[in-house]
Amino acid sequence: MKFLKRVLNFYITSSIHVAVAVCSLVWITLIEFKIPFDRTMVLFVFYASITGYNFVKYFSIAKFYHRRLAVGLKWIQVLSFVCFCLMCYYLWQLHFNTLLWIAVLGCLTFFYAMPYLPKKISTNGHKNLRSIVGVKVYIIALSWVGVTVFLPIINNDYIWSADVFLVAIQRFLFVLVLMLPFEIRDLQFDSLKLGTIPQEIGVKKTKLLGGMLLAAMFFLECFKGQPLIFQTLSLLTTIVVTFLLLLFSKKEQGAYYSAFWVEAVPVLWLILLLLFT
Repeated sequence: MKFLKRVLNFYITSSIHVAVAVCSLVWITLIEFKIPFDRTMVLFVFYASITGYNFVKYFSIAKFYHRRLAVGLKWIQVLSFVCFCLMCYYLWQLHFNTLLWIAVLGCLTFFYAMPYLPKKISTNGHKNLRSIVGVKVYIIALSWVGVTVFLPIINNDYIWSADVFLVAIQRFLFVLVLMLPFEIRDLQFDSLKLGTIPQEIGVKKTKLLGGMLLAAMFFLECFKGQPLIFQTLSLLTTIVVTFLLLLFSKKEQGAYYSAFWVEAVPVLWLILLLLFT
C-alpha cells in the first residue's frame, strides 16, 4: 500500500497527471473539430507539459539546493530531462507555423518562472509573472488555451472560424474554474499580496463566480454551428462534475482533492466524448 501511495505521489508531483489532463483537452479539441488524431501533437504536448510544469515548480529549489536535493526531486529531474529530449524530438516533426506559436508559449512559460520583473510590481520579491498581483490564474488559463486549442488547430491547418474562438473562450472559462479549488486550498499558504480570487472576494463568492462562469461556458455552446448531441451531453456532465468539485472545495482539503480529482476532470471529459462517440 505504501508503495502504491509513493507511486501516486510521484505521478502527481512529477506533473505526469497534469500532462495527461492537458493532452486530454488537446484530444477533445481534435474531436470537436473532427480532426484526425494527431499523435505527434499529443505526444509533444505531453512531454512539453511535464518539462514546463517541472521547470516552473522546481527551478528555484533546484537552483539553490541542488547539492542536497531529496531523492524524489532528483528522480523528477531525471524524468524532466528525458521528457525534454522527447519533447525536442517531436517538436521538429511539427509544422513551421506551429513552431512559431510554441516559441511564444515557451517565452511565456520562461518569464512565468524566471525573476526579471521590477520589484515594485511583484510580490514577495520573486519578480516573475506568477508574482504579479491577481494575474497568475489568468496567465495559466491563457497558456492552456494556447496549447490545447490553438496548437492543434494550427498544426492541422484547420480553417479558423467563429467556432474556434468560441471553443477558446469556453476553454479559458473551464480552466479558470478548475483553478479555483486550488486557490481556495492555497488560502492558508498564499501571501495576501498575491491577490487571488478567493482572497479578493471570499470563498462563497468564488464558488458563485465559478458557477456563473460554467453557466456561461455552457451557454456559448448554443452559438456553435450545429453542435452534436454527444458533445453537448459530455460538456454538460463535465460542467456538473466541475461545479460539484468546486462547491465542496475548502481550505482544509485532502491531499488528492485538487491535485488529483480536480485535475482529472479533463480526462473524464475526454472519456465521456469517446464513449458517446
